[in-house]
Amino acid sequence: MFAKIKTGLFAATALSVAAPVLAEEVNLYSYRQPELIKPLTDAFTAETGIKVNVAYLQKGMVERLQAEGMRSPADLVLTVDISRLAAVVDAGLTQPVESDTLNNNVPEQYRDPEDHWYGLTTRARVVYASKDRVAEGEVTTYEDLADPKWNDRICIRSGTNAYNVALTSAVIHHHGEEGAKTWLEGIKSNLARKPQGNDRAQVKAIWAGECDISIGNTYYMGKMLEDEEQKEWADSVQILFPVFENGGTHVNISGVAMTKSAPNKDNALKMMEFLTSPAAQEVYAEANYEYPIAAGTDAIELVEGWGTFTADDVNLMTLAGHRPAALRITEEIDFDG
Repeated sequence: MFAKIKTGLFAATALSVAAPVLAEEVNLYSYRQPELIKPLTDAFTAETGIKVNVAYLQKGMVERLQAEGMRSPADLVLTVDISRLAAVVDAGLTQPVESDTLNNNVPEQYRDPEDHWYGLTTRARVVYASKDRVAEGEVTTYEDLADPKWNDRICIRSGTNAYNVALTSAVIHHHGEEGAKTWLEGIKSNLARKPQGNDRAQVKAIWAGECDISIGNTYYMGKMLEDEEQKEWADSVQILFPVFENGGTHVNISGVAMTKSAPNKDNALKMMEFLTSPAAQEVYAEANYEYPIAAGTDAIELVEGWGTFTADDVNLMTLAGHRPAALRITEEIDFDG
């Protein structure tokens, strides 16, 4: 579909060819950083002649779309975490998209059953474990993290963070609300300190000897290895891929959806199909150390080197439905207190 060089950026030859007159456009609202999006938007424009206008948002996407209503210029939203995608859908701000190309590119578990959103890349929520203080095979399941043997040995960010709420939602799927509450209480009793910081801060705490294991997203390992100071933290831990006792490893996604108002619907569909193509997914995944999901695609060598896993096969929209209960349970037990 388009060329790619070894670094994962699009081939210079593809970008140097004179682009067609930019007579058409598509408008994108995104929570992702510009450096992750620009290689894709540039390549899409080079291939199609369609100009991409991107509004980079830090928060308030649902509220902005609601305020704009059918006058919104947005054609597409691109964001991370199933809860954020589900929030846009649940607010009635998206429309279903029928496309054989999208269905062929995106496995069923990574797209909305009603065709409102399609996944692009995944990240696993894993255990970061001290290389010195955690033996091989000590962590195999998420359920095991509630075992008293981990007393005073776990660090974690806030339980109300979207990534942890999604994980608790997965526990509800596998064990019901009471089972999830018991599990979360077990995690809390094993904490070495109150929940705080982000996923990288937990790895730093392991490096500093404050705890032995933490829960975090896989891509943070790549981010830490990029940073001269944080590389030392990363080198002190190993990534372990726990599974549910009756399932696989919990994953979350980045995804794209077409807005209900989409003034450039045809161009928006073209961009969705482009973004879900195998070549585009691989480039996008490389930019943030994630896993592409189209058939026949592979993560970069560094990410592959962290180990293999089998993703839990639950449709992520099912997990999004458990989010209110997961948040309620987290607050009931005062997880962050």
